[in-house]
Amino acid sequence: MKKKSTINLNKIILKIIFFIYLIFPLAYSSAMAYEENDYRIIKKNEIYEIRKYSDRVAVQAMQDNQNSSFRKLFKYISGENLTSEKIDMTTPVTQTKEQNKFFMQFYLPSKFNKKTTPIPTNSDVEIVTMSGGFFAAIQYSGRSTDKNFFKHSKILKDKLLEDKIKIIGNSIKATYNGPFTLPAFRRNEAMYEIELN
Repeated sequence: MKKKSTINLNKIILKIIFFIYLIFPLAYSSAMAYEENDYRIIKKNEIYEIRKYSDRVAVQAMQDNQNSSFRKLFKYISGENLTSEKIDMTTPVTQTKEQNKFFMQFYLPSKFNKKTTPIPTNSDVEIVTMSGGFFAAIQYSGRSTDKNFFKHSKILKDKLLEDKIKIIGNSIKATYNGPFTLPAFRRNEAMYEIELN
């Protein structure tokens, strides 16, 4: 009886070790493996930081639903373009709102410009230049739900208004990690373009 319980305990320990080795690399790999949009930090406080971004080339799709947009963009970087070129994923993936329409963007690696970017074969995917400028960003972990995003967008907006910083346009949702990353290790951001005097 004692021998059987020892065997069961050993099986449980082995499963836990396997789980740790399987899950933790996934939790960190998505944050470490991708090129991130370059920016310069202008100012930082306990709530947000202000960044200066340059123009960036991206591909975007209008959102019918989040999964549909992501799938279209992922197929593009997986080779669904005129040259069948596979393109490395970068971070963040952003979601924006313009004229009551929602869009998702994948930013292209820095080696690409608008002339060298492969043309999408899906007419729902377009190449765009995301204009640079000053952006305020608040960072948070957890699941990338709309509820979590709206909560932090409001915190950021209220603080910017309190600091008398002019906001330009709608909030931007930025996600940095893949779906296998544990919520506690995820990096999400809410951002606003701002005007600096």
